[in-house]
Amino acid sequence: MNAAPADQIRLLDVQALDVRLQQLAHKRRSLPEHAEIESLNKDLTQLRDLLVAAQTEESDCAREQTKAEQDVDQVRQRAARDQKRLDSGAVSSPKDLENLQREIVSLAKRQGDLEDIVLEVMERRESAQARVAELTERVASVQAKIDDASGRRDAAFEEIDGEAATVTKEREVVAGSVPADLLKLYEKLREQQGGIGAAKLYARTCQGCRQELAITELSEIRKAAPDTVVRCENCRRILVRTAESGL
Repeated sequence: MNAAPADQIRLLDVQALDVRLQQLAHKRRSLPEHAEIESLNKDLTQLRDLLVAAQTEESDCAREQTKAEQDVDQVRQRAARDQKRLDSGAVSSPKDLENLQREIVSLAKRQGDLEDIVLEVMERRESAQARVAELTERVASVQAKIDDASGRRDAAFEEIDGEAATVTKEREVVAGSVPADLLKLYEKLREQQGGIGAAKLYARTCQGCRQELAITELSEIRKAAPDTVVRCENCRRILVRTAESGL
């Protein structure tokens, strides 16, 4: 393949722009905010799970407290009715009076036991409520950190994407001045060789693979016409000759 030396030099400009685009893409993927957000999201997921568990516990305690308070109220009402019967004098039979008095005493003990249960449930509910409040605050704190990191990431995205857009436009202009067949070969090699399709021959060394060329290879390159597109024997990339090639 042949191409004017100036066109081959411009290919190096295209390569430099492609390298910059690769660097920008890598920078975008490697922003520290990515790892920060990922870590914070894991923390947030765990905290939300704990919050749901605490809210469930608080809800269960609330239902348990309501049930216990209803039981206390039922016993209290029954004891009040029995006491009213006792005080009214309507029960005259000694045996019935004894039974009524025994039931009132039993109900009083039952009420006391149920009130102890209510207090115990209330304590557990208060503890659950405190846990809910604490976890809610922690969730909000982590979410705020995520929002902050996301804002910094998005700002970095905007800056990187803006530069990438500028470089892409410049690349289109420069690549448009390179002969189609040369550019096609370059693109093919760039895909095969990890993003580097053309490299400068500098001080008898290929800047693509960083290998110094053999004497025989250098001799062949010296003999090649200026418009001949030469390739590195080691990495097969396009080698662009300049005044610094050491030929």
